[in-house]
Amino acid sequence: MNAEVNRTGGDAATAIAILRQRFGDRVQTGEAIRRQHGHTLTWLPNQPPDAVVWPQSTEEVQEIVQIAATHRVPIIPFGAGTSLEGHLNAPEGGISVDLSRMDEILAVNDSDLDCVVQAGVSRKKLNDYLRDMGLFFPVDPGAEEATIGGMAATRASGTTAVRYGTMRDNVLNVTAVMADGSVIRTARRARKSSAGYDLTKLLVGSEGTLGIMTELTVRLYGIPEKILAAVCSFERLDGAVNSVIQAIQLNLGLARSELIDEVQVAALNKHSNLGLRESPMLFLEFHGTQAAVDEQVARFKEIAETEGATGFEWAEREEDRRRLWKARHEAYWAMRTLYPGRDSIATDVCVPISRLTECIMETQADIKAMGVPAGIVGHVGDGNFHTQPMVDTSNPKEMEAIEIFLKRLAERAVAMDGTCTGEHGVGQGKKKYLIAEHGAALGPMRAIKQALDPLGILNPGKIIPTAE
Repeated sequence: MNAEVNRTGGDAATAIAILRQRFGDRVQTGEAIRRQHGHTLTWLPNQPPDAVVWPQSTEEVQEIVQIAATHRVPIIPFGAGTSLEGHLNAPEGGISVDLSRMDEILAVNDSDLDCVVQAGVSRKKLNDYLRDMGLFFPVDPGAEEATIGGMAATRASGTTAVRYGTMRDNVLNVTAVMADGSVIRTARRARKSSAGYDLTKLLVGSEGTLGIMTELTVRLYGIPEKILAAVCSFERLDGAVNSVIQAIQLNLGLARSELIDEVQVAALNKHSNLGLRESPMLFLEFHGTQAAVDEQVARFKEIAETEGATGFEWAEREEDRRRLWKARHEAYWAMRTLYPGRDSIATDVCVPISRLTECIMETQADIKAMGVPAGIVGHVGDGNFHTQPMVDTSNPKEMEAIEIFLKRLAERAVAMDGTCTGEHGVGQGKKKYLIAEHGAALGPMRAIKQALDPLGILNPGKIIPTAE
Protein backbone atom coordinates (compact mmCIF):
# COMPACT_ATOMS: atom_id res chain seq x y z
CA MET A 1 0.00 0.00 0.00
CA ASN A 2 1.03 3.63 -0.49
CA ALA A 3 0.25 4.71 3.03
CA GLU A 4 -1.62 2.78 5.68
CA VAL A 5 -1.57 6.00 7.65
CA ASN A 6 -1.64 8.90 5.18
CA ARG A 7 -0.95 12.60 5.55
CA THR A 8 -4.59 13.38 6.30
CA GLY A 9 -4.01 11.48 9.55
CA GLY A 10 -6.27 8.63 8.48
CA ASP A 11 -6.20 4.85 8.63
CA ALA A 12 -6.45 3.46 5.10
CA ALA A 13 -6.06 -0.17 6.17
CA THR A 14 -9.13 -0.06 8.41
CA ALA A 15 -11.21 1.78 5.80
CA ILE A 16 -10.26 -0.76 3.12
CA ALA A 17 -11.15 -3.66 5.42
CA ILE A 18 -14.60 -2.17 6.03
CA LEU A 19 -15.10 -1.50 2.32
CA ARG A 20 -14.10 -5.05 1.44
CA GLN A 21 -16.60 -6.37 3.99
CA ARG A 22 -19.33 -4.25 2.39
CA PHE A 23 -18.45 -4.49 -1.33
CA GLY A 24 -16.61 -7.82 -1.58
CA ASP A 25 -14.61 -8.30 -4.77
CA ARG A 26 -15.61 -4.82 -5.96
CA VAL A 27 -12.70 -3.70 -3.79
CA GLN A 28 -9.27 -4.51 -5.25
CA THR A 29 -5.77 -3.84 -3.91
CA GLY A 30 -3.59 -5.58 -6.50
CA GLU A 31 -0.66 -3.49 -7.68
CA ALA A 32 -1.49 -3.68 -11.38
CA ILE A 33 -5.06 -2.47 -10.85
CA ARG A 34 -3.93 0.27 -8.48
CA ARG A 35 -1.34 1.52 -10.98
CA GLN A 36 -3.97 1.54 -13.74
CA HIS A 37 -5.90 3.96 -11.55
CA GLY A 38 -2.99 6.34 -11.11
CA HIS A 39 -1.68 8.66 -13.79
CA THR A 40 -0.74 6.88 -17.04
CA LEU A 41 -0.96 9.17 -20.09
CA THR A 42 1.87 11.68 -19.79
CA TRP A 43 5.12 12.43 -18.02
CA LEU A 44 3.91 12.81 -14.42
CA PRO A 45 4.95 9.87 -12.24
CA ASN A 46 2.32 7.27 -11.37
CA GLN A 47 1.12 7.52 -7.76
CA PRO A 48 -1.35 4.65 -7.28
CA PRO A 49 -4.10 4.59 -4.64
CA ASP A 50 -4.16 2.03 -1.82
CA ALA A 51 -7.32 0.41 -3.19
CA VAL A 52 -9.93 0.69 -5.94
CA VAL A 53 -13.67 0.34 -5.38
CA TRP A 54 -16.44 0.12 -8.00
CA PRO A 55 -19.78 1.59 -6.81
CA GLN A 56 -22.99 1.14 -8.80
CA SER A 57 -25.21 3.89 -7.39
CA THR A 58 -25.19 7.28 -5.71
CA GLU A 59 -26.09 5.56 -2.44
CA GLU A 60 -23.01 3.33 -2.68
CA VAL A 61 -20.78 6.32 -3.39
CA GLN A 62 -22.31 7.94 -0.32
CA GLU A 63 -21.39 4.88 1.78
CA ILE A 64 -17.82 4.92 0.48
CA VAL A 65 -17.40 8.61 1.27
CA GLN A 66 -18.84 8.18 4.77
CA ILE A 67 -16.41 5.33 5.51
CA ALA A 68 -13.49 7.32 4.09
CA ALA A 69 -14.47 10.44 6.06
CA THR A 70 -14.77 8.48 9.30
CA HIS A 71 -11.24 7.17 8.86
CA ARG A 72 -9.86 10.37 7.25
CA VAL A 73 -8.81 8.57 4.05
CA PRO A 74 -8.42 10.40 0.70
CA ILE A 75 -10.84 9.67 -2.15
CA ILE A 76 -9.92 10.03 -5.83
CA PRO A 77 -12.82 9.85 -8.35
CA PHE A 78 -12.00 7.89 -11.53
CA GLY A 79 -13.88 7.94 -14.85
CA ALA A 80 -12.13 6.54 -17.93
CA GLY A 81 -8.56 7.46 -17.05
CA THR A 82 -8.02 9.82 -19.99
CA SER A 83 -7.03 12.96 -18.06
CA LEU A 84 -3.61 14.44 -18.71
CA GLU A 85 -2.51 16.48 -15.69
CA GLY A 86 -2.25 13.95 -12.87
CA HIS A 87 -5.87 14.26 -11.74
CA LEU A 88 -6.01 10.53 -10.92
CA ASN A 89 -2.85 10.25 -8.85
CA ALA A 90 -3.03 9.51 -5.14
CA PRO A 91 -0.10 11.45 -3.66
CA GLU A 92 -1.38 10.76 -0.14
CA GLY A 93 -2.68 7.24 -0.78
CA GLY A 94 -6.38 6.56 -0.40
CA ILE A 95 -9.30 5.06 -2.31
CA SER A 96 -9.88 5.35 -6.05
CA VAL A 97 -13.64 5.43 -6.64
CA ASP A 98 -14.08 3.99 -10.16
CA LEU A 99 -17.46 5.16 -11.50
CA SER A 100 -17.32 3.15 -14.75
CA ARG A 101 -20.08 0.76 -13.63
CA MET A 102 -22.43 3.69 -13.06
CA ASP A 103 -23.20 3.89 -16.77
CA GLU A 104 -26.98 4.07 -17.06
CA ILE A 105 -28.85 6.61 -19.18
CA LEU A 106 -31.61 7.42 -16.71
CA ALA A 107 -33.95 9.66 -18.75
CA VAL A 108 -34.14 11.43 -22.11
CA ASN A 109 -36.45 14.43 -22.22
CA ASP A 110 -36.59 14.94 -25.97
CA SER A 111 -39.17 17.74 -25.78
CA ASP A 112 -36.89 19.71 -23.45
CA LEU A 113 -33.66 18.69 -25.20
CA ASP A 114 -31.95 17.32 -22.11
CA CYS A 115 -31.14 13.98 -20.53
CA VAL A 116 -30.07 12.54 -17.18
CA VAL A 117 -27.13 10.14 -17.03
CA GLN A 118 -24.97 8.47 -14.43
CA ALA A 119 -21.46 9.82 -14.28
CA GLY A 120 -19.85 6.74 -15.84
CA VAL A 121 -21.74 6.97 -19.15
CA SER A 122 -19.28 7.53 -22.00
CA ARG A 123 -19.96 10.21 -24.58
CA LYS A 124 -19.93 7.49 -27.28
CA LYS A 125 -22.55 5.41 -25.48
CA LEU A 126 -24.75 8.47 -25.00
CA ASN A 127 -24.58 9.55 -28.63
CA ASP A 128 -25.14 6.00 -29.91
CA TYR A 129 -28.27 5.89 -27.74
CA LEU A 130 -29.50 9.29 -28.95
CA ARG A 131 -28.83 8.88 -32.67
CA ASP A 132 -32.14 7.21 -33.56
CA MET A 133 -33.99 10.04 -31.80
CA GLY A 134 -32.35 12.61 -34.06
CA LEU A 135 -30.45 14.08 -31.09
CA PHE A 136 -26.83 14.34 -29.99
CA PHE A 137 -24.64 15.56 -27.15
CA PRO A 138 -22.08 17.85 -28.77
CA VAL A 139 -19.12 18.20 -26.39
CA ASP A 140 -16.28 16.26 -28.01
CA PRO A 141 -12.93 16.22 -26.18
CA GLY A 142 -11.55 13.60 -28.54
CA ALA A 143 -11.55 10.46 -26.40
CA GLU A 144 -14.75 8.56 -27.23
CA GLU A 145 -14.45 6.60 -23.99
CA ALA A 146 -14.35 9.79 -21.88
CA THR A 147 -17.18 9.73 -19.35
CA ILE A 148 -19.72 12.50 -18.90
CA GLY A 149 -18.76 12.75 -15.23
CA GLY A 150 -15.05 12.99 -16.01
CA MET A 151 -15.69 15.55 -18.73
CA ALA A 152 -17.68 17.66 -16.27
CA ALA A 153 -15.03 17.27 -13.57
CA THR A 154 -12.33 18.74 -15.83
CA ARG A 155 -14.69 21.21 -17.57
CA ALA A 156 -13.80 19.59 -20.88
CA SER A 157 -14.56 21.08 -24.28
CA GLY A 158 -12.98 19.99 -27.57
CA THR A 159 -13.58 20.25 -31.27
CA THR A 160 -17.19 21.53 -31.19
CA ALA A 161 -16.82 24.16 -28.46
CA VAL A 162 -16.71 27.02 -30.96
CA ARG A 163 -20.39 26.41 -31.77
CA TYR A 164 -21.88 24.41 -28.89
CA GLY A 165 -19.80 25.52 -25.92
CA THR A 166 -18.00 23.53 -23.23
CA MET A 167 -19.18 21.31 -20.39
CA ARG A 168 -19.69 24.48 -18.37
CA ASP A 169 -22.39 25.51 -20.87
CA ASN A 170 -23.98 22.09 -21.29
CA VAL A 171 -24.41 20.74 -17.75
CA LEU A 172 -27.74 21.83 -16.26
CA ASN A 173 -27.65 19.95 -12.97
CA VAL A 174 -25.38 17.71 -10.93
CA THR A 175 -26.12 15.17 -8.23
CA ALA A 176 -23.03 14.98 -6.04
CA VAL A 177 -21.81 13.31 -2.89
CA MET A 178 -20.04 15.86 -0.71
CA ALA A 179 -17.10 15.29 1.63
CA ASP A 180 -19.36 14.81 4.67
CA GLY A 181 -21.36 12.10 2.89
CA SER A 182 -24.38 14.29 2.15
CA VAL A 183 -25.99 14.14 -1.30
CA ILE A 184 -26.96 17.35 -3.06
CA ARG A 185 -28.72 18.27 -6.28
CA THR A 186 -27.37 21.56 -7.58
CA ALA A 187 -30.30 22.68 -9.78
CA ARG A 188 -33.54 21.71 -11.52
CA ARG A 189 -34.06 21.17 -15.24
CA ALA A 190 -35.20 24.70 -16.01
CA ARG A 191 -32.94 26.40 -18.58
CA LYS A 192 -32.38 29.37 -16.28
CA SER A 193 -32.72 30.20 -12.62
CA SER A 194 -32.02 33.09 -10.25
CA ALA A 195 -32.33 30.92 -7.14
CA GLY A 196 -29.23 30.85 -4.97
CA TYR A 197 -25.57 30.26 -5.70
CA ASP A 198 -24.69 28.46 -8.94
CA LEU A 199 -23.37 25.23 -7.42
CA THR A 200 -23.54 23.47 -10.78
CA LYS A 201 -20.81 25.66 -12.22
CA LEU A 202 -18.86 25.45 -8.98
CA LEU A 203 -18.66 21.66 -9.24
CA VAL A 204 -18.12 21.54 -13.01
CA GLY A 205 -14.36 21.92 -13.33
CA SER A 206 -13.61 21.16 -9.67
CA GLU A 207 -11.74 17.94 -10.59
CA GLY A 208 -13.24 15.93 -7.75
CA THR A 209 -11.87 18.26 -5.07
CA LEU A 210 -15.24 19.58 -3.86
CA GLY A 211 -17.59 16.62 -4.38
CA ILE A 212 -18.06 13.43 -6.39
CA MET A 213 -20.53 13.86 -9.24
CA THR A 214 -22.72 10.76 -9.64
CA GLU A 215 -25.53 11.94 -11.96
CA LEU A 216 -25.71 14.79 -14.46
CA THR A 217 -28.41 16.49 -16.51
CA VAL A 218 -26.97 17.70 -19.82
CA ARG A 219 -28.24 19.66 -22.82
CA LEU A 220 -29.01 17.91 -26.08
CA TYR A 221 -29.24 19.24 -29.65
CA GLY A 222 -30.98 18.17 -32.81
CA ILE A 223 -28.77 16.55 -35.44
CA PRO A 224 -28.35 19.19 -38.17
CA GLU A 225 -30.04 18.78 -41.54
CA LYS A 226 -26.70 19.12 -43.32
CA ILE A 227 -23.17 18.35 -42.08
CA LEU A 228 -20.16 18.94 -44.31
CA ALA A 229 -16.53 18.41 -43.32
CA ALA A 230 -13.52 19.76 -45.15
CA VAL A 231 -9.74 19.75 -45.09
CA CYS A 232 -8.11 23.01 -46.13
CA SER A 233 -4.32 23.18 -46.56
CA PHE A 234 -2.21 26.36 -46.31
CA GLU A 235 1.26 27.50 -47.20
CA ARG A 236 1.78 29.01 -43.75
CA LEU A 237 0.56 28.25 -40.24
CA ASP A 238 -0.44 31.85 -39.55
CA GLY A 239 -2.62 31.86 -42.67
CA ALA A 240 -4.64 28.96 -41.32
CA VAL A 241 -5.07 30.62 -37.92
CA ASN A 242 -5.99 33.99 -39.40
CA SER A 243 -8.65 32.39 -41.62
CA VAL A 244 -10.49 31.01 -38.61
CA ILE A 245 -10.15 34.24 -36.64
CA GLN A 246 -11.74 36.20 -39.50
CA ALA A 247 -14.52 33.61 -39.83
CA ILE A 248 -15.31 33.91 -36.12
CA GLN A 249 -15.23 37.69 -36.22
CA LEU A 250 -17.69 37.58 -39.14
CA ASN A 251 -19.95 35.22 -37.12
CA LEU A 252 -19.71 32.60 -39.83
CA GLY A 253 -20.94 29.85 -37.51
CA LEU A 254 -18.30 27.14 -37.94
CA ALA A 255 -19.17 23.97 -36.03
CA ARG A 256 -15.56 22.77 -35.85
CA SER A 257 -12.28 24.44 -36.80
CA GLU A 258 -9.20 22.41 -35.97
CA LEU A 259 -5.67 23.57 -36.72
CA ILE A 260 -3.07 20.89 -37.56
CA ASP A 261 0.55 21.87 -38.16
CA GLU A 262 2.84 20.07 -40.59
CA VAL A 263 4.48 17.92 -37.90
CA GLN A 264 1.11 16.66 -36.71
CA VAL A 265 -0.09 16.07 -40.29
CA ALA A 266 2.92 13.82 -40.86
CA ALA A 267 2.00 11.89 -37.73
CA LEU A 268 -1.64 11.52 -38.81
CA ASN A 269 -0.59 10.34 -42.26
CA LYS A 270 1.59 7.61 -40.77
CA HIS A 271 -0.89 6.56 -38.09
CA SER A 272 -4.15 6.76 -40.05
CA ASN A 273 -2.95 6.50 -43.66
CA LEU A 274 -4.69 9.75 -44.65
CA GLY A 275 -2.41 10.73 -47.52
CA LEU A 276 -2.70 14.46 -46.76
CA ARG A 277 -0.28 17.09 -47.99
CA GLU A 278 2.18 17.69 -45.14
CA SER A 279 1.58 21.39 -44.66
CA PRO A 280 -0.40 23.42 -42.10
CA MET A 281 -4.10 22.76 -42.47
CA LEU A 282 -7.55 23.13 -41.01
CA PHE A 283 -10.07 20.39 -40.38
CA LEU A 284 -13.47 22.09 -40.66
CA GLU A 285 -17.10 21.19 -40.20
CA PHE A 286 -20.21 23.14 -41.15
CA HIS A 287 -23.70 22.47 -39.68
CA GLY A 288 -27.10 23.79 -40.72
CA THR A 289 -29.58 23.70 -43.54
CA GLN A 290 -28.36 22.99 -47.06
CA ALA A 291 -28.59 26.70 -47.96
CA ALA A 292 -26.83 27.81 -44.76
CA VAL A 293 -23.98 25.33 -45.22
CA ASP A 294 -23.52 26.33 -48.88
CA GLU A 295 -23.27 29.98 -47.84
CA GLN A 296 -20.83 29.23 -45.01
CA VAL A 297 -18.57 27.21 -47.29
CA ALA A 298 -18.52 29.88 -50.01
CA ARG A 299 -17.68 32.65 -47.55
CA PHE A 300 -15.00 30.62 -45.81
CA LYS A 301 -13.33 29.75 -49.12
CA GLU A 302 -13.08 33.46 -49.94
CA ILE A 303 -11.43 34.16 -46.58
CA ALA A 304 -9.06 31.19 -46.78
CA GLU A 305 -7.90 31.95 -50.31
CA THR A 306 -6.86 35.45 -49.28
CA GLU A 307 -4.78 33.87 -46.48
CA GLY A 308 -2.89 31.45 -48.72
CA ALA A 309 -5.12 28.38 -48.83
CA THR A 310 -3.80 25.87 -51.34
CA GLY A 311 -6.72 23.48 -51.63
CA PHE A 312 -9.92 22.02 -50.20
CA GLU A 313 -11.00 18.40 -49.86
CA TRP A 314 -14.62 17.71 -48.92
CA ALA A 315 -16.14 14.90 -46.84
CA GLU A 316 -19.93 14.83 -47.06
CA ARG A 317 -20.68 11.14 -46.44
CA GLU A 318 -20.95 10.20 -42.78
CA GLU A 319 -18.32 7.47 -43.06
CA ASP A 320 -15.82 9.92 -44.59
CA ARG A 321 -16.49 12.51 -41.87
CA ARG A 322 -16.10 9.87 -39.18
CA ARG A 323 -12.79 8.73 -40.65
CA LEU A 324 -11.52 12.30 -40.75
CA TRP A 325 -12.46 13.14 -37.16
CA LYS A 326 -11.32 9.77 -35.87
CA ALA A 327 -7.89 10.56 -37.29
CA ARG A 328 -7.94 13.99 -35.62
CA HIS A 329 -8.94 12.47 -32.29
CA GLU A 330 -6.02 10.06 -32.50
CA ALA A 331 -3.47 12.89 -32.76
CA TYR A 332 -1.98 11.95 -29.38
CA TRP A 333 -1.37 8.34 -30.43
CA ALA A 334 -0.25 9.41 -33.88
CA MET A 335 2.66 11.38 -32.41
CA ARG A 336 3.65 8.38 -30.33
CA THR A 337 3.65 6.29 -33.54
CA LEU A 338 5.82 8.84 -35.36
CA TYR A 339 8.37 9.00 -32.53
CA PRO A 340 8.56 5.51 -30.98
CA GLY A 341 10.70 5.23 -27.87
CA ARG A 342 9.95 8.79 -26.77
CA ASP A 343 7.50 9.86 -24.09
CA SER A 344 4.66 12.29 -24.70
CA ILE A 345 4.06 15.51 -22.79
CA ALA A 346 0.64 16.81 -23.84
CA THR A 347 -0.27 20.35 -22.78
CA ASP A 348 -2.63 23.15 -23.76
CA VAL A 349 -3.26 26.87 -23.32
CA CYS A 350 -6.01 29.25 -24.40
CA VAL A 351 -5.86 32.94 -25.30
CA PRO A 352 -8.23 35.57 -26.70
CA ILE A 353 -8.55 34.89 -30.42
CA SER A 354 -7.08 38.30 -31.22
CA ARG A 355 -3.77 37.05 -29.72
CA LEU A 356 -3.97 33.50 -31.05
CA THR A 357 -1.77 33.88 -34.14
CA GLU A 358 0.92 35.62 -32.12
CA CYS A 359 0.81 32.98 -29.38
CA ILE A 360 0.98 30.04 -31.79
CA MET A 361 3.81 31.51 -33.87
CA GLU A 362 5.89 32.27 -30.77
CA THR A 363 5.24 28.75 -29.51
CA GLN A 364 6.30 27.25 -32.83
CA ALA A 365 9.52 29.25 -32.64
CA ASP A 366 10.13 27.90 -29.12
CA ILE A 367 9.61 24.34 -30.38
CA LYS A 368 12.25 24.82 -33.06
CA ALA A 369 14.65 26.39 -30.55
CA MET A 370 14.37 23.63 -27.93
CA GLY A 371 15.22 20.88 -30.44
CA VAL A 372 12.57 18.43 -29.22
CA PRO A 373 9.98 17.30 -31.80
CA ALA A 374 6.45 18.56 -31.10
CA GLY A 375 3.27 19.07 -33.07
CA ILE A 376 0.59 21.72 -32.67
CA VAL A 377 -3.13 21.08 -32.88
CA GLY A 378 -5.78 23.53 -31.85
CA HIS A 379 -9.46 24.28 -31.41
CA VAL A 380 -8.62 27.63 -32.92
CA GLY A 381 -12.19 28.88 -33.04
CA ASP A 382 -12.07 29.49 -29.30
CA GLY A 383 -8.39 30.35 -28.92
CA ASN A 384 -7.34 26.96 -27.51
CA PHE A 385 -4.39 24.97 -28.83
CA HIS A 386 -2.32 21.96 -27.77
CA THR A 387 1.27 20.94 -28.23
CA GLN A 388 2.79 17.54 -27.62
CA PRO A 389 6.57 17.43 -27.23
CA MET A 390 8.00 13.93 -27.70
CA VAL A 391 10.86 13.73 -25.25
CA ASP A 392 13.59 11.31 -24.26
CA THR A 393 13.01 11.40 -20.50
CA SER A 394 16.42 9.80 -19.89
CA ASN A 395 18.11 12.83 -21.47
CA PRO A 396 18.63 15.57 -18.83
CA LYS A 397 19.18 18.26 -21.46
CA GLU A 398 15.88 17.48 -23.17
CA MET A 399 14.03 17.43 -19.85
CA GLU A 400 15.52 20.79 -18.93
CA ALA A 401 14.50 22.19 -22.32
CA ILE A 402 10.96 20.86 -21.84
CA GLU A 403 10.63 22.47 -18.41
CA ILE A 404 11.65 25.83 -19.88
CA PHE A 405 9.29 25.37 -22.85
CA LEU A 406 6.27 24.52 -20.69
CA LYS A 407 6.93 27.44 -18.37
CA ARG A 408 7.29 29.88 -21.26
CA LEU A 409 4.11 28.55 -22.89
CA ALA A 410 1.99 28.95 -19.76
CA GLU A 411 3.45 32.35 -18.90
CA ARG A 412 2.97 33.56 -22.48
CA ALA A 413 -0.70 32.60 -22.44
CA VAL A 414 -1.33 34.27 -19.07
CA ALA A 415 0.54 37.41 -20.19
CA MET A 416 -1.81 37.59 -23.18
CA ASP A 417 -4.77 37.57 -20.74
CA GLY A 418 -5.35 33.90 -21.43
CA THR A 419 -5.12 30.77 -19.32
CA CYS A 420 -2.54 28.07 -18.65
CA THR A 421 -5.15 25.42 -19.53
CA GLY A 422 -8.12 25.69 -21.84
CA GLU A 423 -9.49 22.20 -21.28
CA HIS A 424 -6.95 19.76 -19.82
CA GLY A 425 -7.54 21.04 -16.31
CA VAL A 426 -5.06 21.77 -13.54
CA GLY A 427 -4.58 18.51 -11.63
CA GLN A 428 -1.03 18.31 -10.33
CA GLY A 429 0.74 19.42 -13.48
CA LYS A 430 -0.38 23.05 -13.70
CA LYS A 431 -0.90 24.08 -10.07
CA LYS A 432 2.25 26.21 -10.12
CA TYR A 433 0.89 28.43 -12.89
CA LEU A 434 -2.30 29.35 -11.02
CA ILE A 435 -0.48 31.83 -8.81
CA ALA A 436 0.29 34.06 -11.79
CA GLU A 437 -3.11 33.46 -13.39
CA HIS A 438 -5.40 33.95 -10.38
CA GLY A 439 -3.33 35.80 -7.78
CA ALA A 440 -5.45 36.89 -4.83
CA ALA A 441 -8.44 34.89 -6.15
CA LEU A 442 -6.70 31.76 -4.86
CA GLY A 443 -7.66 32.90 -1.35
CA PRO A 444 -11.42 32.46 -1.92
CA MET A 445 -10.72 29.19 -3.74
CA ARG A 446 -8.88 27.86 -0.69
CA ALA A 447 -11.73 29.06 1.54
CA ILE A 448 -14.30 27.20 -0.57
CA LYS A 449 -12.19 24.03 -0.48
CA GLN A 450 -11.80 24.30 3.30
CA ALA A 451 -15.51 24.92 3.83
CA LEU A 452 -16.68 22.00 1.68
CA ASP A 453 -13.87 19.56 2.50
CA PRO A 454 -12.47 20.46 5.94
CA LEU A 455 -10.65 17.12 6.30
CA GLY A 456 -9.00 17.52 2.88
CA ILE A 457 -10.00 14.02 1.73
CA LEU A 458 -11.38 14.85 -1.73
CA ASN A 459 -8.67 14.40 -4.38
CA PRO A 460 -5.92 16.08 -2.31
CA GLY A 461 -2.95 17.68 -4.02
CA LYS A 462 -4.92 18.90 -7.04
CA ILE A 463 -5.72 22.41 -8.39
CA ILE A 464 -4.86 24.64 -5.41
CA PRO A 465 -1.14 25.37 -5.01
CA THR A 466 0.28 25.30 -1.50
CA ALA A 467 -0.08 28.67 0.21
CA GLU A 468 3.26 30.43 0.64
